[in-house]
Amino acid sequence: MNQITNTILMIRPISFRANEQTAVNNYYQKVVDDLTPETIQFKALQEFDTYVEKLKGIGVEVIVINDTKEVDTPDSIFLNNWISFHENGDIGLYPMFAENRRLERREDVLETLEKLGFIIENVIDYTSAEEEKLFLEGTGSLILDRVNKKAYCVLSPRADEDLFIEFCEEFEYTPVPFVSYQTVNDKRLPIYHTNVVMCLGEKFSVICLDSIDDKKERKNVIKHLKEDGKEIIKITEEQVNCFAGNMLQVLGKDNKRYIVMSNSAYESLTKQQVSQLKKHGELLYSSLNTIEACGGGSARCMMAEVFLPKTS
Repeated sequence: MNQITNTILMIRPISFRANEQTAVNNYYQKVVDDLTPETIQFKALQEFDTYVEKLKGIGVEVIVINDTKEVDTPDSIFLNNWISFHENGDIGLYPMFAENRRLERREDVLETLEKLGFIIENVIDYTSAEEEKLFLEGTGSLILDRVNKKAYCVLSPRADEDLFIEFCEEFEYTPVPFVSYQTVNDKRLPIYHTNVVMCLGEKFSVICLDSIDDKKERKNVIKHLKEDGKEIIKITEEQVNCFAGNMLQVLGKDNKRYIVMSNSAYESLTKQQVSQLKKHGELLYSSLNTIEACGGGSARCMMAEVFLPKTS
């Protein structure tokens, strides 16, 4: 069982913009009034293409699928919220909070992977939970320790606890639920996705422990990370606002480890944090300013890790 992969699936945006339906509980989205929709899409596409080239440059296999204009999907770039891929050939399909994000799910994405030789055994589909207004947004909500079979999940309007437990039973993970908060206009409000406050690599975890207001929950998260030998790299709430929690460890050429993040995340790190991270891989960063401002998501949100087996 592997924690990290060399294969990443990404969706190239065609009509990227700030999604009004997600802004209600994604407090990282900003209103960018001075840019036209065309400019936002142009800048986002530039950022996307540069990011993909950087990933390919270190030897990551990046499968890029173009978004379609047939439906209005401003957040299609964040595909890790609707799909996950597993080493046994299973795929998870997830219920999405925003109605226009449900249109992102595409059968042809699975067909493309099968044409490339990936084996899909089962599709485990949770999307009917949308009818009951219950949500669990893929590896935005779920931080998976694939080796130790643990799933960390920030409970929020986008991550229902019962659905999370159901996922853990189905995929045989031990659930580690908690609630993370951020300060918005002097109020403590729930953070919408786990991957904003937490990243899990082979031997480390980047996490904002200060966001876990409940001491018992915080202790429990630390206990699980420590018992699995993870070095805990603490980040602040201010760094979370710069998307420092939204990293991903990947495999490059010759099995070299890399830790991928945005420019803003990298620039927010202290020298000590950089040296802690460098023990676990070379740091790769790219400017995602437009995508972060309008979309409220960053580097990790754009990558769906492909762990599926492949025909030889």
